[in-house]
Amino acid sequence: MDSRSRSLVRFARWVPFAVVLIALVIEFSPANFLVTGTFLTAMPAVAALTMGPKGILSVTALALFTDLVSPAYDHAYYSNIASLLLVSLASVTMSKAIRTRREDELDQVRRIAMAAQEAILHPVPARLGPVRAASMYLAAETGAQIGGDLYEAVQTRYGVRLIVGDVRGKGLPAVRAAAAVLSAFRVTAHYEEELAQVMNHCEAALRQERAVPGAVSQEALLEGFVTVLIAQVSDTPEVQVVNCGHPPPLVLRRGKVRALMPASPLPPLGLDDLLVTGPPVRAESHPFAPGDRLLLYTDGVIEARAPDDHDFFALPEAMEAVHPCTPQEFLEELHRGLIRHTADRLADDAAMLLVDRLGEEEADEQPARPPLPG
Repeated sequence: MDSRSRSLVRFARWVPFAVVLIALVIEFSPANFLVTGTFLTAMPAVAALTMGPKGILSVTALALFTDLVSPAYDHAYYSNIASLLLVSLASVTMSKAIRTRREDELDQVRRIAMAAQEAILHPVPARLGPVRAASMYLAAETGAQIGGDLYEAVQTRYGVRLIVGDVRGKGLPAVRAAAAVLSAFRVTAHYEEELAQVMNHCEAALRQERAVPGAVSQEALLEGFVTVLIAQVSDTPEVQVVNCGHPPPLVLRRGKVRALMPASPLPPLGLDDLLVTGPPVRAESHPFAPGDRLLLYTDGVIEARAPDDHDFFALPEAMEAVHPCTPQEFLEELHRGLIRHTADRLADDAAMLLVDRLGEEEADEQPARPPLPG
């Protein structure tokens, strides 16, 4: 719902109260010969269009007060009161039935959206090679739309490889684009030595998805894109990053947060055809020593606004304020801070992926992998 629609709804909610107040003024004015009972009787039904039972009963109480204190008296006095109460009862019953049906439909849509989202986003293991990991997906307040946020963490022979991305838009086209990028990453992350090649495969998969007739709308073809970041943590105390238009990852080291800004910014996937020339895709290395904490996230986190002053969520400061804890507890603390900042009204879906760099002794404690079946 846009701002204009919300303004119209707010205006419509005041209409029944305004009509009742006008009728009250008429009853105590020289114009009290005008018949207002018919208008008062209809107000509970009007209120049912935009308000729930509490709002309907409020309008009814005010209308009933107007009828009872009216100095004018005619043969329709008692019939107006009876009609008002009858219409009020019917309006409350109808409002409850409509609200129950809408809630059931919304719950069903949410369950479908959750099932589709879980089919794409797999749980991140708590331990992967030299890191401990945790992930969190936060649905927006609307909840009925499926978002295009994506993340994954896999252990390969080259190290632990991570991906986080955000598809522009919502709905099934965004889900298909996210699924295409994730599928390409899950396959190529295990056999492509260079991170740049993994990113190239993700871009090729997105291009193939967009080439399917009818799979993507014309608007999405012209304006759609996917911001993607791929990182790799190996045995060396560094992290390699390929960033295609995504918010930079944050490293927490000794209580201070530093953003891993790309030296050569790359465009998001899906916008390469609009560029005449661009920098080559290559991985950039950043220090990532034991004890460091790396956070990958989508723009739904840093673009979350406070309802009063519209300030953005200060993610680096929130990270520095969290006391030492496990990765999952760390994300839960960030989640609580985000909810407080937005008054539990997220405007966009958000995803976070956190990894802790372990020391050599902790990394050696990892249990052996179970043998593959068959």
